Amino acid sequence: MEYISTRGSAPALDFEGATLAGLASDGGLYVPREWPRFSKEEIAGFAGLSYAELAQRIMLPFVGDSLTPERLLELTTQAYGRFAHKAVTPLKQLDEQQWLLELFHGPTLAFKDVALQLLGLLFEEFLGRGGDPLTIVGATSGDTGSAAIDAVAGRARVDIFMLHPKGRVSDVQRRQMTTVLAPNVHNIAIEGTFDDAQAMVKRMFNDQGMTSRFSIGAVNSINWARLMAQVVYYFAAGLQLGAPHREVAFAVPTGNFGDVFAGYVAAQMGLPVAKLIVATNVNDILHRALTSGDYSAGTVTPTAAPSMDIQVSSNFERLLFDLGGRDGAALAAQMAGFESTKVMQLTNAQREGAARLFTSARADASDMANAIRWAWEECGELLDPHTAIGLHAARNAGLPADVPVVTLATAHPAKFRDAVERATGQRPTLPARIGDLFEREERLIELPGDYDTIAAHVAAHAVARG
Repeated sequence: MEYISTRGSAPALDFEGATLAGLASDGGLYVPREWPRFSKEEIAGFAGLSYAELAQRIMLPFVGDSLTPERLLELTTQAYGRFAHKAVTPLKQLDEQQWLLELFHGPTLAFKDVALQLLGLLFEEFLGRGGDPLTIVGATSGDTGSAAIDAVAGRARVDIFMLHPKGRVSDVQRRQMTTVLAPNVHNIAIEGTFDDAQAMVKRMFNDQGMTSRFSIGAVNSINWARLMAQVVYYFAAGLQLGAPHREVAFAVPTGNFGDVFAGYVAAQMGLPVAKLIVATNVNDILHRALTSGDYSAGTVTPTAAPSMDIQVSSNFERLLFDLGGRDGAALAAQMAGFESTKVMQLTNAQREGAARLFTSARADASDMANAIRWAWEECGELLDPHTAIGLHAARNAGLPADVPVVTLATAHPAKFRDAVERATGQRPTLPARIGDLFEREERLIELPGDYDTIAAHVAAHAVARG
């Protein structure tokens, strides 16, 4: 399996190379040269496998010669052995049509754990084969940071520098990052938004002054290995609801477009997906892009669903590449125009291609609160704000009654206690395994939202090449 850049001019890499590189050298994102595809019979044969076994089967075509099947199974077994639920991503029924896929049973209570527990092990595996120490630089709107830090804290030959927008993550999200005191963990609170932090991370990957001194890697969903791991739970849910003999729809709380793009990959691989419902909050660039073709960035509005407070969705580039005939040069020009003007119109091919599988919905604060309230009063379930936005979109999708709709429950409600309590009067409690979070010591540094300052801080604390 070879990986190519969405912008067409970076060298192709194998799975190990793409995992360690993160962002392509031409500024694009790596995607497989072609999508593997399972037959109906193969998918039916996955029924009854454990989550770790299913993960190994789904991922095998993507890893190529970088891992043996036996070693991949050892890694998936280790990665998912830390989850608090034996099913890893259990499915729960809400009513006749609506289902929840609980993705928050990992160590940091968010769906990012499903991918990042594996990614930490992959980094350790590949770095153990020699080469330079890895300097991970990431941006988080809340959950990626804590999941990535948990996955690599204390691991040899890895430093992690995680940027988060000061004051724009929940107190639980912040503390899950800043109370990890391992010497290879560096938390940076920046003045600005998540988009500002993400732009700095991308700039660092293309800063020759930094890349010549440090081997810089990515844990954000720009890293292909993260998306690969997320494809698995679409298959897990689909199999439980009758796939491959029955179509299933998925409603996905969406910010950076990685989680829902994993659903697109699952569909390309043969999973019968009826619709992928992209659920956004008032920061609705993706809703506008999918409904009118207008992918133009606006001002980020802070909300009670901070992981969705994004106006530049990095992984959307992967979809545009695939729907645009995989023309790297054309997409590079399209993205260069967007990066300079923050304005883009999708081509007819991109709009029509997206419409075949995707639909979208926008939820404001009232919609979100109503969905939280409905789930509690009608189903006895507490939802976090992001999941509630997904459920709002699911319940208003207008799909036929015989199509089950699965909302991805992306975070434990206790990560957003204030918003949940305002909507329901119930204050969710943290699971016992992190119940002492607010007694732990915090460690972070606050820096201005200035690239040169951030780069200098990373350079002063990272381990340089050989």
